[in-house]
Amino acid sequence: MLKVALGNTNLNVSQVGIGVLPMGPGQLALPVDEGADIICHAVRQGINFIDTAQYYRTYPYIRRALEILSLDGGERTHGAPDGLVICSKSLAHDYDNMTAAIEQALTELARPFMDIFLMHEVRTGGFEERKGAWQALIDAREAGLVKAIGVSTHHVDVTEQMASVPECDVVFSLINYASMGIRRGSDPGTCEEMLEAIRACRNAGKGVFTMKVFGGGNLTENYRKALDYVFSKEEIQSVMIGFGRKTEVDDVINYLSGVMPADYNPDISHKKIRISQDDCEGCGSCIKVCASKAIFYNKNGLAQIDQSRCLTCGYCSYACPVRAIIRY
Repeated sequence: MLKVALGNTNLNVSQVGIGVLPMGPGQLALPVDEGADIICHAVRQGINFIDTAQYYRTYPYIRRALEILSLDGGERTHGAPDGLVICSKSLAHDYDNMTAAIEQALTELARPFMDIFLMHEVRTGGFEERKGAWQALIDAREAGLVKAIGVSTHHVDVTEQMASVPECDVVFSLINYASMGIRRGSDPGTCEEMLEAIRACRNAGKGVFTMKVFGGGNLTENYRKALDYVFSKEEIQSVMIGFGRKTEVDDVINYLSGVMPADYNPDISHKKIRISQDDCEGCGSCIKVCASKAIFYNKNGLAQIDQSRCLTCGYCSYACPVRAIIRY
């Protein structure tokens, strides 16, 4: 698979990456060996870029995959197959908690350094509020514990800001053709605005990879359209896609290999719309737009879906300001 140099870093990554969130306890909760098998399946087909996060709780899947791959007969580098690039991130706001997050990743993945470590889900004004965490990343890079640092964000204005932050190596931004989940401040943003911000980062030498090509699974029924959009943008160097099944890996490989039929769409009849209780902020935006009255506040004050009433229309997904509504 085609590899590209990620910005001005010395990291070469595949044009598509493995997002491990779907296999973890927050979504499919796959057994560790099953999730590791999916990761191995992707790596064996040329994908070398893996994305995780502290709060995903998916380090065991990656560590097990690294153990299996090291037995494939390939050269070992620091206990892992040579050429893999692993990115993790943390929601930590201060120096000590970010330092602890990096140490946790190194310990649980049994690696002497992380290729990429990010401030996770930075919102408008959040970069300034998390200066302590940012300094921890700078110090970790200086100490050789991290090779490249940056932010992940759903916000156009944050992506724009990173273009002028000299210490930032990489930016992990949300973009899809429907603008689903994109924010500018407290308002919705557009894919056109985000692409312009990404372009500014690339012009500044930052590495850029993107997330939510399928809008948390809500755009999967327009599979090729979703992929055509992100892979046609030269500003985007790699696209992270969440995998929960081997067939999902195979679909992307077929697409990139040019053997996928023009009218192909995967079977998503088994998937349901769900609200992540980790991400929901209880704002009620989804409840207001649900014509079937399938969404309610649960005992924790968070939105929840009554599957017996849900029509899977997806209107709630577009209304959610924090992308807490996903289909899997």
